[in-house]
Amino acid sequence: MAKIDIGLSMLHWLGKPFSSLCQRLREVAVQHIELIDDGWHALSEERVRQLKNIGDSQGLIYTMHAPFANINIAAPAEDMRNFILKRLEKSMDFAGRLECRLLVIHPGLHTGISSFYPDLDWKVNIESAHKLVTLSRKHGVELALENCPEPYGFLLKDVIQLSRFFNDMNEEIGLVLDVGHSNINGQTRALMETFSKKIVHIHAHDNDGKHDLHLGVGHGTVDWQQFAVDIKRIRYGGLIMVESYSNIEESIVRLQRLLK
Repeated sequence: MAKIDIGLSMLHWLGKPFSSLCQRLREVAVQHIELIDDGWHALSEERVRQLKNIGDSQGLIYTMHAPFANINIAAPAEDMRNFILKRLEKSMDFAGRLECRLLVIHPGLHTGISSFYPDLDWKVNIESAHKLVTLSRKHGVELALENCPEPYGFLLKDVIQLSRFFNDMNEEIGLVLDVGHSNINGQTRALMETFSKKIVHIHAHDNDGKHDLHLGVGHGTVDWQQFAVDIKRIRYGGLIMVESYSNIEESIVRLQRLLK
């Protein structure tokens, strides 16, 4: 099995100012960092320069999570959707400048008018995903899509939906396995078995099996022992990003011990 590196998503720091994020990056005990291009940490030319300098001085390797607040790549209104795609391309540009190995995006969502236009959400989601893959190649960034949890209206939550998506795309786009999300949907082992060759990135956090709580690893109902067995069985060799809101260092150490 290829070596698995444990990294840290900065989602747990999103409520703090960007200046605080920069200081936090100088203190982290891991090399791999997932930046969040949203909220108080939304990127700009100057912020990219700062992050590049910190990364170079600290030996950090970045991935990036694209904006997700108010982002719906399946939005039925074309003008709104075009604005969203432009914002995501901007994130790709920043990711390319920071030499991010991967940009994570969310799938589209159903809207209040979805019931009037059967399958339109699906069609638009596929069209947008094709455009985003093309744009990601332009910016030299690998694009991967994350499975999302109940009860939210995302289009891609389970094996059936994701299988249809990858078949309809007929194009290279990876899967980000979010273990917290799949735990809520009861899909973790099924997703790992079905998409063992598609999984290019993993988000690790815990919950009570009902709510997206982003607990520390081992503080919820996720069977991490089974996860460790399965991840070795499918010979996964990418990154696992801790995406918990608390018990950060403990979660990193726990995963490192499990995956030895």
